[in-house]
Amino acid sequence: MTPATANGLKNFLVSDAHRLGFSACGIAPGEGDVASAERLDAFVAHGRHGTMDWLPETADRRRSAKALWPDVRSIVVLGMNYGPDEEPLEILGRSDRGAISVYARHRDYHDVVKGRLKELAGRMIARARQAGLGEHDAKVFVDTAPVMEKPLGAMAGLGWQGKHTNLVSRDHGSWLFLGSIFTTLELAPDAPGRDLCGSCRACQDVCPTDAFPRPYQLDARRCISYLTIETKAVIPQEFRAAMGNRIYGCDDCLAVCPWNKFASRAQEAKLIARDDLRAPRLADLLALDDPAFRTLFAGSPIKRIGRDKFVSNCLIAAGNSSNEGFVPQVLRLLGDPAPLVRAMAVWALSRLDPADALQRRPAALDSEAEPMVRSEWHGLETNED
Repeated sequence: MTPATANGLKNFLVSDAHRLGFSACGIAPGEGDVASAERLDAFVAHGRHGTMDWLPETADRRRSAKALWPDVRSIVVLGMNYGPDEEPLEILGRSDRGAISVYARHRDYHDVVKGRLKELAGRMIARARQAGLGEHDAKVFVDTAPVMEKPLGAMAGLGWQGKHTNLVSRDHGSWLFLGSIFTTLELAPDAPGRDLCGSCRACQDVCPTDAFPRPYQLDARRCISYLTIETKAVIPQEFRAAMGNRIYGCDDCLAVCPWNKFASRAQEAKLIARDDLRAPRLADLLALDDPAFRTLFAGSPIKRIGRDKFVSNCLIAAGNSSNEGFVPQVLRLLGDPAPLVRAMAVWALSRLDPADALQRRPAALDSEAEPMVRSEWHGLETNED
């Protein structure tokens, strides 16, 4: 490929990426190891992946792009801005509402980004063919394959992995969805991003559950995003109060990053927050049965965790609200078919009306067979403290 042809193809890629709604585009080499493979090894070795067993199971394929696809020569890494149009942490002061992470207040980004990636990849291959470069191939990935998107984004010059382990961009702050196009084309790589975190500790200090053992390291087992989304296990009691009204994900470490002063609002219509998910009423969410949950969150990433997990998160928020108005709904959910929901209803009642919870305990233990629910009833004195 001549320099003129390579430059022309790259200019086309960047221009077409912006046309398709991507805010950032860079090229990473297909050769070599992913820069943060050692971080991944340490993360798994310390058990910080929690119940996400797919991480150690796919660790070998994450070490290099060629381990995933031997024919890859270059990787086009793209970022789509999803910057919020309001202060994302303001919702934390409204205890009657549920706080949903900015990324999940709209259409599932996987569907939005993947469709655009496929279109861009197809046009790139066609343009290469027109330029006389022969037949080439491409594969697209968005967060569901064993691809290390954040280090690849840093290698492609989109930004750097900050102390909160997420990608930070000088131009877009912390609000970028990442996707990649692996291709057999050999494209000139961009210069990698430079770490500009400096001495800042804002993301470390704001974390409500102390999920960062040290800068650039995350213990997922303590992260509210992991606790409310990834794990199906009962959320440990030590983290419940710190969750506040966060019912799906957590934006604290992203929102306080000083580089967000350069961030802009999302321009893609499908990534603009739905009005009904900006500050949903906890009372409405606690009333959801499975069909209503599926209807409300159709097309949303929230749908994948299921109604039982979601309502259990909402019960923790209700328990943290100090609002006795939630007690009737909590009492109803003590009889829910889902053990996880019943368990968190016990905890919520113990926070909102501890005397009533203790009074109900003997009869509940006589009829309750599920260990996780019985454990919550047995732990009432601890909850009360």
